Amino acid sequence: MEIRVLKYFLTIAREENITRAAEQLHITQPTLSRQMMQLEEELGVRLFRRNRVSVTLTEEGRLLRRRAQEILELADKAEQEIILNRETVTGTIGIGCGETNNMEGLSRLMTSFRQHYPEVVFDIYTANADDVKEKLENGTLDFGLLLEPVEISRFNFVRMPLRERWCLLMRRDSPLAEKETITPADLVGVPLIVARRHSVRNELDNWFGDYYRRMHVVTTVNLSYNNCSIMVENHVGVALVHDFGVPGNALCLRPLSPEIGNNSVLVWRKEQVFPPAVTKFIEHVRATAPLL
Repeated sequence: MEIRVLKYFLTIAREENITRAAEQLHITQPTLSRQMMQLEEELGVRLFRRNRVSVTLTEEGRLLRRRAQEILELADKAEQEIILNRETVTGTIGIGCGETNNMEGLSRLMTSFRQHYPEVVFDIYTANADDVKEKLENGTLDFGLLLEPVEISRFNFVRMPLRERWCLLMRRDSPLAEKETITPADLVGVPLIVARRHSVRNELDNWFGDYYRRMHVVTTVNLSYNNCSIMVENHVGVALVHDFGVPGNALCLRPLSPEIGNNSVLVWRKEQVFPPAVTKFIEHVRATAPLL
């Protein structure tokens, strides 16, 4: 008993006329009649009562109609499940990240994505923006979570919602800890630990304004808020950092005045053919990131 023949049978049962059923099925009437006769022979029962103008179902025919409908529904469901299984999204998505509080938002995107695609694995690479962009260009990373200011003209991007403010990290026994905010004038002659990245340095230099040439930079850093904390605690200097919270009881943070801050962007290459997992994540990011 073939699925195709059951579809023929149900069409006749619905139309109650073999000629109309044949037209619906785009086959000839003799072919359809022959198929039904073969079905009756296979089952050993009469399925139809025939007269000149219509056909009606026998009791056995009504039973077959009910079961045939169930069989076709199961066949359709099985086909959809097979297609879905064939299209199961798997693979690894590589994301390069700097030190940013927007990692929290990215983590939520990853979690909600894996609820739909549990076979996908994320590979997180921590580096500064220049390193991440290089790996994006050569294809060893799929996405980058970058702190602005950053040149992204060659990338598509979604801006993350959390704005990160700059602060001064210092020991609690520092005279500067008594201030509510830190101005450029407060830092004249104070040993400073600052970011090495050129675009970030430019932003901080602009904040210093006329005091720029009187800054006393003793250490530049690539990454690692943890390393900055250790250096500050051990009297290397005070550090200009983003507000990641205070690590330990010996240190404290004070916001800068005038306030400066940055957004982060999640970027990926333009005009690139991606594997299915990456394509699906791009769709998920575009739909979900604005709602974070």
